[in-house]
Amino acid sequence: MSNTLSIFNQLRPVTVGYDNIFDHFEKMFEDDFFKSPSVNYPPYNIVKTGENQYNVEVALAGYNKKDISIEYADNLLTIKSVKDNSESKDENGNVIHQGISKRFFRKSFTIADDTEVKDAELKDGLLKVSLERIIPETKKPRQIEIK
Repeated sequence: MSNTLSIFNQLRPVTVGYDNIFDHFEKMFEDDFFKSPSVNYPPYNIVKTGENQYNVEVALAGYNKKDISIEYADNLLTIKSVKDNSESKDENGNVIHQGISKRFFRKSFTIADDTEVKDAELKDGLLKVSLERIIPETKKPRQIEIK
C-alpha cells in the first residue's frame, strides 16, 4: 500500500478489516491499464458457468498461443500480448489492408483471495481463462448456538 492520498482513504475508517480490498483498488488505479488509450481493447466477457465457476473470455482474433502471456500473481490476473504485431506479413508479402487488429494490449483483472485460476484455452479466436471460487470452511456461514 502506498502512502499517497486516494479516493478510498475516506472510506477506510468505516471498513475495519477491508484494507486488503482497498489496497487492490489503489493498485488497480495506479496500473498502466487505466492510462492506456485503448482500455476497451480487446473486448472481454466474464461468465458465470456454475455455482462457483467463472470464465474470463477475451476476444483475440488473429492471435495464437505464442503471442499471449497469462500471469497470475498477488490476486491479479494479467493477460497481455507478448509483442507488438502491428506490421503483419503473410507468406507472399506485405498485408495491403489490416482490418483485424493485432496490437499490443494488457488486461488485468483483480481476483478474490478464495478464487483459483484453473486453466486457459485459446480456441477460434476466443481465450477462456477458467476460475473457480473455493470457499474455505471458515468463511462459510454457520449457525451460532446461544447458551
